[in-house]
Amino acid sequence: MLLGMTEISRRNVLVAGLSLGFAITTSGATALRAFAADGERSVNVLGDYTIRNAATGCMVSVKVRKGIRSISSNGLPDYQPGVFPNSGNPNSISAQAYSFALPTNPKLTTITPFAIPQSFGITVDGVLFDPFAAEYWNNDRNSGWQYYALGGGVNLGLDKNNAHVQPSGAYHLHGIPVGLLDVLGTSLHSPLVGWAGDGFPIYVRNGYANSKKAGKVRSMKSSYQLKTGTRPSGPGGTYNGWFNQDYQYVAGSGDLDAANGRFGVTPDHPKGTYAYFITDGFPSVPNAFAASIAASFVSLPPAGGPPGGGPPPRLKA
Repeated sequence: MLLGMTEISRRNVLVAGLSLGFAITTSGATALRAFAADGERSVNVLGDYTIRNAATGCMVSVKVRKGIRSISSNGLPDYQPGVFPNSGNPNSISAQAYSFALPTNPKLTTITPFAIPQSFGITVDGVLFDPFAAEYWNNDRNSGWQYYALGGGVNLGLDKNNAHVQPSGAYHLHGIPVGLLDVLGTSLHSPLVGWAGDGFPIYVRNGYANSKKAGKVRSMKSSYQLKTGTRPSGPGGTYNGWFNQDYQYVAGSGDLDAANGRFGVTPDHPKGTYAYFITDGFPSVPNAFAASIAASFVSLPPAGGPPGGGPPPRLKA
């Protein structure tokens, strides 16, 4: 039995004869808590695990072998999503068939932004993170003005988990996964909530104030700042946060780099790792990668070229 472990989830799911729920270990590391006839034991999410939740339909299996984390998921969350369709989102949720192979030891490269339809990452319960909305000013993808999903400029029918549904039926997250945090539970440092498409871990909001050692925790601040003045084209008007282009990266103005990440220690990586953070402020879900995207995670643009009329520019770290 793992002494001192705090049970977080009020519900458990049946997995191969075990009842599983997420929990946080006494060290703060994210883990699955397993209950069996012979007592309790924890399964760290950095290793193998499986979730089968009959109540929500969530099905995800993770295996780690020879430097590769293989993830199979049906894209349904391990918590109850909002009601879909709704007034802002006409699509119904349906199971997907995700299969990804991500490196467990990715290597940092040049920070490179990406555009839709590329997703950013996948949660520990198998739901995709997507930073971008498909809506543009005046319905013109070539306008250069893309609505920020959490900016309030357009009603996307998001539920309380900052998620909604694509026409394909894929439930996906545009911001902090509130329902998943309810399952994982609260802790000082954020639990590990998923992996980016390049293999690096994803956390939410809270990290160690000193990136070099465990200790005091604070909310990680993005280094993207709202521009001042008025928009020179397109919708015009004062920069108010409705569009992604209302923001600019200002190095050193926050805790995080242009990919909304940093190198530092975490409860799951006491020796340090590069890690991304989902933040309260823009961009919330990172819109750039700090390492090469795994081939299995690359989303090809639709016929006619990338959305927005061309590839995104490259940023310096």
